[in-house]
Amino acid sequence: MNLYAINSIRTNNFEDEQMMSKIQTMWEEAFRQLGKYRGNVYGLYYDYQSNYRGDYSLSVAIEEDRGGARFHLPNHDRYEVFKVDTADEQGLLKAWSKIWDQEEAGLLKRTYSCDFEKYYPAGEVEIYIAIH
Repeated sequence: MNLYAINSIRTNNFEDEQMMSKIQTMWEEAFRQLGKYRGNVYGLYYDYQSNYRGDYSLSVAIEEDRGGARFHLPNHDRYEVFKVDTADEQGLLKAWSKIWDQEEAGLLKRTYSCDFEKYYPAGEVEIYIAIH
């Protein structure tokens, strides 16, 4: 699958005091650029320094080429899929916490290649974690 970046940042979940502000601004700018786009929107996590505690890059991307950087997600990559409870205001954060907890417990063997959040037009959200 090919995806095309709309906007990107580099951050760290634990060391970057501006992380939430950076992410929020990135998404706001991306949605302004997307206008009336009605397809799936992706949050791509890649270029990991180490693990979820290290620096990483995050891009908002879509399946339509609008001149942004191209990302190719191979179909052969294996992913563990986590559904986000979108009825819960903290659903996304809780899903990521569950992922990190599973990893710490040895239940999730991540590759740290490219993970992504998939936002469907109807409002559903899934997180795809690349695994061994």
